[in-house]
Amino acid sequence: MSATGTVTGQHVIVVGAGIAGLAAAHRLLQRGARVTVLEASDRLGGKLLPGEIAGVRVDFGAESMLARRPEAVTLAREVGLADRLQPPATATASIWTRGALRPMPKGHVMGVPGTAAALSGVLSDEGLARVERDADLPPTEIGDDVAVGEYVAARMGHEVVDRLVEPLLGGVYAGDAYRISMRSAVPQLFHAARTHTSLTQAVREIQSKATAARQTGPVFMGLQGGVGFLPLAVAASVEAGGGEIHTRVPVTALRRDPVRGWRVTAGERELRADAVVVAVPAPAAAALLAVASPEAAAELRTVEYASMALVTLAYRRGDTALPAGSGFLVPPVDGHTIKASTFASQKWGWIADEDPDTVVLRTSVGRQGETQILHKDDADLVAVSRHDLREATGLTASPLETRVTRWTDGLPQYPVGHHARVARIREHLAGLPGIAVCGAAYDGVGIPACIASADAAVDRLGGDLSTAARLMADPVQSLHGGAGE
Repeated sequence: MSATGTVTGQHVIVVGAGIAGLAAAHRLLQRGARVTVLEASDRLGGKLLPGEIAGVRVDFGAESMLARRPEAVTLAREVGLADRLQPPATATASIWTRGALRPMPKGHVMGVPGTAAALSGVLSDEGLARVERDADLPPTEIGDDVAVGEYVAARMGHEVVDRLVEPLLGGVYAGDAYRISMRSAVPQLFHAARTHTSLTQAVREIQSKATAARQTGPVFMGLQGGVGFLPLAVAASVEAGGGEIHTRVPVTALRRDPVRGWRVTAGERELRADAVVVAVPAPAAAALLAVASPEAAAELRTVEYASMALVTLAYRRGDTALPAGSGFLVPPVDGHTIKASTFASQKWGWIADEDPDTVVLRTSVGRQGETQILHKDDADLVAVSRHDLREATGLTASPLETRVTRWTDGLPQYPVGHHARVARIREHLAGLPGIAVCGAAYDGVGIPACIASADAAVDRLGGDLSTAARLMADPVQSLHGGAGE
């Protein structure tokens, strides 16, 4: 038995081969379990997708991982990618607002400033004056949770939300800042705000703590060739460690076995497992848990998702003259279609090194509730992206190649009360031995957060598997109800 309680030889089925499911499989193997991963689609990696455009390797999904959380970088090193870890070549970015590309302000937490001066150039004089009023306002009740936009607007005015908080949060969630939970999406700000009379004071405390902790080094990290190679490397490690991974095998039902473990219906087969990790989006998880835990399934069905599309474009370098930096964000209030653009060849040194004569950039389109734009065909999405790029940067050249990648229902939304919903889901599942959930729908949508949720799911199973092994070793205890069933 390992220190974590997982028993060697116990069979665990992982449903879903996105980064969370693969990370869970990797961790289970480290702890001595026998692992089978079942993926309904024909590929691995979920929202991480490597590919090529104009002969250059790029990401068609998520392209970076937060480096100041250890989970993703640690996993990359564990699966042999240490020499491919690369920080962005440039950390400067812009915001396209009020008719111009303006330098992204510094000294803020998800767009919320520690001083009004931090947003000079992005906000109007009236907007800056409104931020300064925060210090003179009486405390604002924050309660158990509050929407980021609602709270910040009450303290500092709508302009700071509309022109900075909204595009920054939108880049992560493709959602509405006036609905997104501060407790779930920006927890450090939520907890600081509860103990300070002004929001600017709360931000300065966060910044002071970061300085005291000597948080140096890059904020984000990428991989040479694209972060889409991370799940592929994890999968290779899982298989090298004896785990099995099967694609095109949809799981359609989970049932508790009255004697031991779980019965998993996969295609035309029924498999047996001591435990199951459910690492699929909330609607699919709800369907799988409908019989075993109708209460958890009901909660999972309430999770909303936003859809978006990424438009990747490749140009001849001689035809482009992009501004410096890694790209820009776009506030919805300015009325443009794209919500951001990444100058990939400038952000990631390995792209420029692989083909110095080709420039790759990409735009993102679509926020929660913006379904009409995503109904347009690929050519139209390329056209609107080129139009906005021309307005923002002056880029008029025709691209060598384009690709549109649609992520339908790709990003779970974290509205006010999300943390309580997740707690209820876990409470409902706590009474079921040998089942755990993980992924972007719970504790964060970023790569490190998904990996952390996988680790937590494995920890959750450890005690269950240990108990099951003890009961198998002592059948008399089992007959007398020692299993708690």
